Amino acid sequence: MNVTRPLLILLLAGASYLAAQSTGQRLFFHLSYILDGLPLVALTWTWLNLRGLSVEREHSSLRASVGEYTRERITIRNRWWLPKLWIELQDESDLPNHEAGFVTYLGSRETTRWTTRTLCTHRGRFRLGPTRIISSDPFGLFRFSRLIAGGGEIIVYPPTEVLPDVRLPGADLIGGSSSLIRTHTMTPNVATIRDYQPGDSLNRIHWRSTARHGRLMVKEFELDPFADIYLILDCHERAVVRMPSAQPERDERQSAPWWQRQPPPRHRPPPDSTEEHAVYVAASLARTLLAQNRIVGLLAWSERLEVIPAEREERQLWKMLELLAVLRAVGQHSLAELLIAEGQRFGRDTTLIIITSDLDPRWITALQQHLYRGARAAVIFIDPRSYGGWNDPTPLLNHLTSLRIDVYHVRRGEALAESLRFPLQSGTQ
Repeated sequence: MNVTRPLLILLLAGASYLAAQSTGQRLFFHLSYILDGLPLVALTWTWLNLRGLSVEREHSSLRASVGEYTRERITIRNRWWLPKLWIELQDESDLPNHEAGFVTYLGSRETTRWTTRTLCTHRGRFRLGPTRIISSDPFGLFRFSRLIAGGGEIIVYPPTEVLPDVRLPGADLIGGSSSLIRTHTMTPNVATIRDYQPGDSLNRIHWRSTARHGRLMVKEFELDPFADIYLILDCHERAVVRMPSAQPERDERQSAPWWQRQPPPRHRPPPDSTEEHAVYVAASLARTLLAQNRIVGLLAWSERLEVIPAEREERQLWKMLELLAVLRAVGQHSLAELLIAEGQRFGRDTTLIIITSDLDPRWITALQQHLYRGARAAVIFIDPRSYGGWNDPTPLLNHLTSLRIDVYHVRRGEALAESLRFPLQSGTQ
């Protein structure tokens, strides 16, 4: 609160009183009384303006993807009979580009609503709220604010793309038949049926056999003939190359009158670092491979080791996207350390898809240990030079191709589907 103006008013009141005493003019007496009472009236006015108000926030969805718009409606109600002549609402959310504040007048027991649309430009988990309401008196002497708790959280997933022409190596085990190992996990391969036992899930009941036998029969499953696929995302902070940050373009639809606004287009900003590009690649591959009914898992070592075991359930994609939304390349452990630490997960029935921009060749040595044990691998290399890096990745790529490892060279500005269509051949980097 700024006390300069109220003090100035009190000084003027004192000067008017002295003038009244010296001249005997009633005008100065009246003026001094008015100036004395003005700060008290203004203070009471401002304090009452913030009472009897309630704020309600409604969100169209608490899930979005980069390039999509999220909508929020804010409702402010005056529950008192006293009108609120000037109320400013400030939003203290940390969602980028979220401008939900406005200024309004509220009559007696009146309600005002405001709808805002925000373009999601960054992945992550963001706070919506709290809300701060600010009021002042007509003379500008006092300015009070009140923080109203509440709101929610929105998670912004990374952008994804369907890659219909991607054919990664090692997706099938030799022979293409089931492994004849019973499993408690539901797979497309039904081995046999048996009598229902207490604790069996209802979605395992085979209703035709139940009708035929006259008692509940449930399905048993075998492991799948397809290999487990692990997406291995390099989150080592020293491997990240970032472009200079640029100010995002302002959406002119937000400032246009409501009758001139048009439906917002979907817009996906290009990645600004090898980190964002790698997350985009991982999310797109997860979406594509799970749509192909593959068994997919995810490994990354950021602030801590993140492991999503390989599964095929419907929830698997959302688990991966939720992790990728908040994953940051701030890890202190290199890709080579990750491959060594989690080596026990990889066997002959595993395909490793490594997504990295690391030019340190030591991770190739760690990868070779798994290849010797029968695992298969593909490398998706995010070119750091396309993001302003200096080092030439050609020697590293030639080393990988000489080991007969499929390498896909991804650069900034190139369509991902085209970059993953064919692996590199020796000497074509």
